[in-house]
Amino acid sequence: MANAGAVNQEAPERSILKVALTALAGSSIEWYDFFIYGTAAALVFPNLFFPGFGDTGATILSYSTFAVAFVGRPVGGLLFGHFGDKFGRKRALVTALVLMGIGTTTIGLLPGYATIGIAAPILLVALRFLQGICIGGQWGGAVLLATESAPAEKRGFYGSFAQMGVPVAVLISNIIFLIIAATLGDGALVAWAWRIPFLLSVLLIGLGLYIQLKLEDTPAFRHLQEYREQHQSEEERREAEEAAGSPVWEVLKTYPKEIALAAGAFIAINANFYILITYILDYATGDEVGLPQSTVLTAVLISSVAGLLAIAGFAALSDIIGRRIPYMAGAALLGLWGLFAFWPLVDSGNPGLLVLALVVGQIFLSMMYGPQAAFYSEIFSTKVRYSGASMGYQIGSVFGGALAPIIATVLLTATGTSFSVGAYMAAVCAITGVCAFLLSETYGRDMDETSATSPGRATAAGAQEPTT
Repeated sequence: MANAGAVNQEAPERSILKVALTALAGSSIEWYDFFIYGTAAALVFPNLFFPGFGDTGATILSYSTFAVAFVGRPVGGLLFGHFGDKFGRKRALVTALVLMGIGTTTIGLLPGYATIGIAAPILLVALRFLQGICIGGQWGGAVLLATESAPAEKRGFYGSFAQMGVPVAVLISNIIFLIIAATLGDGALVAWAWRIPFLLSVLLIGLGLYIQLKLEDTPAFRHLQEYREQHQSEEERREAEEAAGSPVWEVLKTYPKEIALAAGAFIAINANFYILITYILDYATGDEVGLPQSTVLTAVLISSVAGLLAIAGFAALSDIIGRRIPYMAGAALLGLWGLFAFWPLVDSGNPGLLVLALVVGQIFLSMMYGPQAAFYSEIFSTKVRYSGASMGYQIGSVFGGALAPIIATVLLTATGTSFSVGAYMAAVCAITGVCAFLLSETYGRDMDETSATSPGRATAAGAQEPTT
């Protein structure tokens, strides 16, 4: 294990906090854009874009467009990973934020099926795919902005700021939908007011410009660039880059096992998260349970607050006991809880038990999601870190969240019991637990290989650069 020392000892605490809060803001608004689609897909889009297919058919088609973004996420991870490792974390993050703002705002202007026919769902799918590409690029940028700027002993905590953007985004998106429904009514929400949350995403463009103008790139990436400039001529750098090829190709050659295990370690987080915040909206408001939309949205809000606090807490804990212990414990506990979350708790129709099911589920999920930013960042070396972390995360999302609402809907229809949904939650947790166990503990690794204390000095490309 390399010296855990000073990736960033020169950076004062206030500066690191500013970077972490910026990562939180960027992550929150970007995930907000992503999640308002999920809420609309459950409550609005089935009738607006897929009329004439029946309730179940329209719901499955709507969830299918939701899943399209998960196909785009690994594409975004590849594109922005290459860009972020070649030209810097900040540039890649800013590009992802601006494109997401444009794409989501356009969804808010999209006519429905009754107006333009089949073109409506086609355009919806295309814009949702763009959302997926952008979120695939954003996560790596926001996480590395925080973790590569943080001191090693607080990397888990500061890295969690990017992760906390997820529950913050759920809170903001659902609060907006609740306010719209309460002030304008469900009829207006379905007819036109659903567009308001999408149009508000234009703010993301402004945040992207702020990051571009006000923040430097991360110390680890800057130090790598400086090292190359000081120790290699322009011709040597060009030859080294040609020999190494794309960072994406290099990370696939160097870290294939780690990428596969990181993907598996994310499946349970992603699948269970979308069951607890998206599928639950359709299930608990349907004939099976029959709760009002406002009640279910409020329960999701409460559970998101619990998840927000738990992410920070377990991330900080991982700075003391390591990343793998809370991660594996979270997988085991969430798997057991999933067996009982729907039956009998949610199925009771009791709002208090619904809140209990979601709150406990989010806390157990946060045991994994909190340490994840530091965990995944520490696995890979600086020159391929954006690509490696993004690929592990986004490939896992394809097998996790992309199909979770659809699988849950199909299982319920096929079996007639919500216990099958709980069994699915437990099964993906088992996969994640095994993958986390097979990954090496990363806490304490030096993320700046250019420091004098780093032991390695060779690369796969043959250039004399530091490695972990």
